[in-house]
Amino acid sequence: MRIFGDSKSGNCLKVKWVADSLGLSYDWIEVDILKGESRTPDYLAMNPAGQVPAIILDDGRPLAQSNAIILHLAEGSSLIPADPYSRARMLEWMFWEQYSHEPYIAVARFQVRYQGRPVDELDSRIVERGAAALARLELTLKTSRFLVGEDVSLADVALVAYTRVAHEGGFSLTDYRAVQAWVARVEAALSIR
Repeated sequence: MRIFGDSKSGNCLKVKWVADSLGLSYDWIEVDILKGESRTPDYLAMNPAGQVPAIILDDGRPLAQSNAIILHLAEGSSLIPADPYSRARMLEWMFWEQYSHEPYIAVARFQVRYQGRPVDELDSRIVERGAAALARLELTLKTSRFLVGEDVSLADVALVAYTRVAHEGGFSLTDYRAVQAWVARVEAALSIR
């Protein structure tokens, strides 16, 4: 399998962490989005959306979108709950991550860290919604070790990717003690450094 990803991207790291956690063999192909490497004709032929991550499976089929990729890679593993309701809860968090977390936490990080925008110049909507996302995580994690029960799942993988670096976008985790403890548990469970 080949994984095309930018090591700066939490969405790409999700794929790497799942593959590593499951002991899957792969070749990592670094694609620097800041240099436009996901917009070349060859890359667009593989992934017309021009986004990272993308993978080429051993049989040659491509797959894009981080959460679709990790779901495919983890099928049949302990990262996906066997109970149908718990699996649906995992998916609920993964969908929420892409709609209500990543567009704020990750976008703020990208603008501050990679575009050099001062935190105080971020769009107030990004800041407000990012804080709301962290508050929702805090509320849940005050009563649960992981997002879906007592074991790490793909929901945790999906949400830890940008939460653990939220400070790079101006979101301090100081007031989110349950989130901080959860980040440490997920990092330990997945052997993330």
